[in-house]
Amino acid sequence: MYVRETFSTEERAVLSRFFTNIDDPVFALINLPEVVKGALFARYSRSPKSLRRLFLDEFYDQPEVPIEELAEDSDSQQLVSLNRAEGLYDRVFSQFGDDSVAQLGGAHIACEQASNILTKVLEWGRLAAYLEQSTRYIYYDQKLGDQYRYAAPPEIATGPLADEYTKTMDWLFDEYSELVHVCAPYFENQFPRQDGDSKFIYTASIRAKACDSARGLLPAATTSNVGIFGSGQAYESMLIRMNSHPLEEVRDYAQMMLEELRKVIPSFLKRVDIPERGGVWSDYFQENHEAMERIASSIDAEPEGIDEVTLVEWDHDAENKIAAAALYAHSDLPDTQLQAIVNGMSDADKTEVLRAYAGDRQNRRHKPGRGMERSFYRFDVLSDFGSFRDLQRHRMMTIDWQRLGVKHGYSTPPAIEEVGWTQRWDDAMGRMSDFHQTVLDEHGSDVSQYVVPFGFKLRYSMQFNVREAFHMLELRTAQQGHPDYRRVCQIMHTLIRDKAGHKALADAMTYVDHGSYDLERLEAERSAEKKRQASAD
Repeated sequence: MYVRETFSTEERAVLSRFFTNIDDPVFALINLPEVVKGALFARYSRSPKSLRRLFLDEFYDQPEVPIEELAEDSDSQQLVSLNRAEGLYDRVFSQFGDDSVAQLGGAHIACEQASNILTKVLEWGRLAAYLEQSTRYIYYDQKLGDQYRYAAPPEIATGPLADEYTKTMDWLFDEYSELVHVCAPYFENQFPRQDGDSKFIYTASIRAKACDSARGLLPAATTSNVGIFGSGQAYESMLIRMNSHPLEEVRDYAQMMLEELRKVIPSFLKRVDIPERGGVWSDYFQENHEAMERIASSIDAEPEGIDEVTLVEWDHDAENKIAAAALYAHSDLPDTQLQAIVNGMSDADKTEVLRAYAGDRQNRRHKPGRGMERSFYRFDVLSDFGSFRDLQRHRMMTIDWQRLGVKHGYSTPPAIEEVGWTQRWDDAMGRMSDFHQTVLDEHGSDVSQYVVPFGFKLRYSMQFNVREAFHMLELRTAQQGHPDYRRVCQIMHTLIRDKAGHKALADAMTYVDHGSYDLERLEAERSAEKKRQASAD
C-alpha cells in the first residue's frame, strides 16, 4: 500500500539512530536535539523530499563516519549539524515570521520549591502540560532541610518583617502538623480497615482524608514542585508574561527557566529578553496591568453577599443550537437552515437528537462531539483557595481570578469540629488575618497573598462550553475528589439543569456524581491496587 523509499546500507545505519523505523510511513524522531526537530519540520513543509531523505541530505553532518562508529553509545548530537538547524530556524523565523515553527520543538522542565502563588502563574498557559505536587499525598510537617516547606518571598525576606514572617510561618506549620496527626488516628477509628484492603491502600486513604481536612491551614507560601512540558512557543509566551509580573519570585523563576531552557531549545527563546521584542511585549503586559489597577482602585464599593456558586450567564437557546450543531456534520444543509428545522421540532424530537449525539456512554471518558461547544456557561465562584487550585487546572476554559486575601472569610471542614479543633482553627485564621494586614500595609496586596491560608475564600470566574462541562463536572465530582470542589461542581450541574433549564444536557452528563462519601480515596486506591496486581500477574 505504501511506497517504500530506498536507502543504502550506510544510510539505513544512520537512520536507525534517529528514527523509530526506516521503512514504514509512520515513525517517530529520536536522539535529536529539539531545535533540530523543529528546523527539520520547518524545512519539511517546503521540500518535496521525505523527512528521512531530508535529514540525510541536509541535517546529518558526518557522511564519512563508518557504520561501526554509529554504535548505540555514540554522541548523537555530534552527528547532526546544530549550527545548520539553528541557522535554518532563524531564517524561517525572521524571513517568514512563522511562529508555528516554535511549536515543533519542546522541552521538559522542573520548577521546584515554588510557592503556591507562583504555581498558578506557571500554569496559566493553555497549551502546555503541567503536573503539580499534591497536598493530599504528603504530610507538610516533613521539612526540607531544616525548614518547613514554605517560600520566603524576596520582598519580605529582605524587609523589616523577615523575622516575624519566619516566626509566624513556623507557628502555622506547627499547628498544621499537630492537626494532621490528630485527624489521621481519628479517621482510623471512624473508618476501620476492611477485610481485603491492604495496609497500603488503607493508609493512603486515611492520609488523604487527614491531609484534605488540615490543608486549609497551609499558607499560599507553601512550596510545591511543578513539572512542565511545553513547546518553544508556549515557553516564550510564559516567560515574557512572567517577566512583567509584580512579584519578584515570579520574575526570578522566569530568569532561571530561561537559562535552563536555553541549554536545550535556545533558538526558540531568542526573543524573550531582546529589548525591542520580548522586552516591549513584557512592558505591554505591565502597562496594561497598572492601568487596570488604577481604574479598579477608584471603584468605591464593598462586595455584595452572594452564593458560593452563581450561574451569571448562559445561552438560553443552548439545546436548540447544540441539536443543530450535532446534525451539521451529518447533513449537507447550511447552518441557518438546520437551525430553523431544529427550532420547528417538538421537544421530544430535540431531546432525541441530543440523546443520540451523547450516545451510550460507557464511562466519563466517552465524550460527545464538538457540537457541544456551540453554547456556554459562566459562573462566579467564591470558594476556598484550596478548591480553586484544583479547578484552575482546567485551563481549556476561560478562568480568571482575583487576588487572594482575607475579606471573604474562610471555610471550616466538618472534621475540624469533630476532632475538637474549632477554636484553634478559628484562632489560627484570626492570627493569619491580622498578619496579612501587617504584610499588606508594608508590602501591598500582591506580596500579602503569601501569608493567606488555603482555607480563605477566593473569588474567580469560570466560563466554559457544554463539552468542557461534561469533562470538568464529571471528573471533579468523582468519588475520590476533595469534598469542597466536589460540592462546587455539583452545584454547577444543578444550576445548569434547574436555573438554565437545560435538562436534556444536564441529564446527558451521566457521570456527574451527587453522592457523598466518608473515605473518598478508598475506592480509587482499591481500583489502583487491582491494576497493580493485574500488572504483576
